[in-house]
Amino acid sequence: MKTYLRTVNYYETDKMGVVHHSNYIRYFEEARTYFMEQVGYPYERLEREGIMSPVIGISCEYKKPVHYPDTVAIDVHLVSMGKFRCAFRYEVRDAATGELRAVGSSQHCYLDGKGGIVNLERVNPAFLAAFAPECEGEGK
Repeated sequence: MKTYLRTVNYYETDKMGVVHHSNYIRYFEEARTYFMEQVGYPYERLEREGIMSPVIGISCEYKKPVHYPDTVAIDVHLVSMGKFRCAFRYEVRDAATGELRAVGSSQHCYLDGKGGIVNLERVNPAFLAAFAPECEGEGK
């Protein structure tokens, strides 16, 4: 998978000139959306097909600060893919040096338009098939 590159905006920093911790969660979402586009199954397609994939858990561990106007390289890893949920891992590195800045993870479930849990194996096996080759762990 191609690495997602993101240049920090000034407004994303705090008074110390460091990227505010809440922005990493946004970076993860941007990178995950980019990952889905590369797989050939963008998020908007999933929604058109009546399935949503909300975040049910997320974490971030900050290693070193990122400043304006740094560019970060975010690698996304699909660590599990099941019929009811999936999980991703993220590595945020300085694009110029490769130095690790943060690591994180997110977990997602699948819901229909009414908020009911969806079994992708029955409802949308094409989605599971598209992501299976990218899965590094459970559900591979």
